[in-house]
Amino acid sequence: MALDKAKKQEIIAKYARGENDTGSTEIQVALITERIKYLTEHLKKNKKDHSSRLGLLKLVGQRRRLMRYLKKVDYNRWSAIKADLGIRN
Repeated sequence: MALDKAKKQEIIAKYARGENDTGSTEIQVALITERIKYLTEHLKKNKKDHSSRLGLLKLVGQRRRLMRYLKKVDYNRWSAIKADLGIRN
């Protein structure tokens, strides 16, 4: 399930680095994290939904790659987004 527009705009406004920024690494990580939280709750209720479980694993891998890139490019931004979203290392 995709995020609703209001929630997505709220996340973009919180993590945007500029006025027209909609795709920076921090925003992508924050949006993926919201989707991961939603899918985690979904899978707690629907234990046999294996296709959603595969989608969750893909999202986690994508977020991990983005975080690895952000750590390599700017360590301070990486540590800030990690602490703000509560992502483990």
